[in-house]
Amino acid sequence: MKSNLKKMPNTQELQDLVFQVRRDILRMVHKVSSGHPGGSLGCTEFLVTLYNEIMDLKDGFDMDGIGEDLFFLSNGHISPVFYSVLARRGYFPVEELNTFRLIDSRLQGHPTTHEGLPGVRVASGSLGQGMSVAIGAALAKKLNGDDHLVFSLHGDGELQEGQNWEAIMYAAGNKVDNLIATVDRNGQQIDGPTEKVLPLGDVSEKFKVFGWDVLEIENGNDLEQVIAGLNEAKSRTGKGKPVCVVMTTEMGNGVDFMMHTHAWHGKAPSDEQLATALAQNPETLGDY
Repeated sequence: MKSNLKKMPNTQELQDLVFQVRRDILRMVHKVSSGHPGGSLGCTEFLVTLYNEIMDLKDGFDMDGIGEDLFFLSNGHISPVFYSVLARRGYFPVEELNTFRLIDSRLQGHPTTHEGLPGVRVASGSLGQGMSVAIGAALAKKLNGDDHLVFSLHGDGELQEGQNWEAIMYAAGNKVDNLIATVDRNGQQIDGPTEKVLPLGDVSEKFKVFGWDVLEIENGNDLEQVIAGLNEAKSRTGKGKPVCVVMTTEMGNGVDFMMHTHAWHGKAPSDEQLATALAQNPETLGDY
């Protein structure tokens, strides 16, 4: 399998991909009246940048991932953005996005491994476990003498799960300094704002006192800030501490009626709403 999408040289091409991935997300969720568009839209810039600008990736896919950077999606319910970015990066045919959440599809609501979907190395969606998986992969790279990095993404509401903090403590205590964990700080979860459901307080300070090197991306929906922030995070690896990126995003970003609310965490748009949303995101690379 060869990658059919090379690293992009400028932010305009990345922005074109962002628009197209948003369209993919909206159309996938609409077709089956099921899925999670809010967080997917909020993390589009991040995942587009990660897979097309930041990570060192091989041509081809294998489960071991030796000799390349790895990514683990902990908040697996935002699978629409993950699937779209993987397909647009060349891991599997873009047309397969049309099978999202269908019976016998490789593109289930939460990513799984038994379907053998290229790009997916762990089942995720049961929240709070991705940090532990990423740490294990990072330690395996150290044992293998592989100097590549491990990236992970976590929802802020997900940090309410206690297992995260055991893993966070472990990573610092064992100097897992080839790990970059990003927290999507959108302030929303399925039942409402995170600060009303269960306040998280100062996430950056929490990671710092647990022994991590922490940096912040003030606007995770601004491509230039995401590129700069992730490159800065890479420069801080290998110095004895795991790296955390606290990234502020807007759930439902790019679709005006989905923003500034938790309502679209797990709800599909109607036909009329889909048309309105697509009108705000021009087709740039071709719909599947």
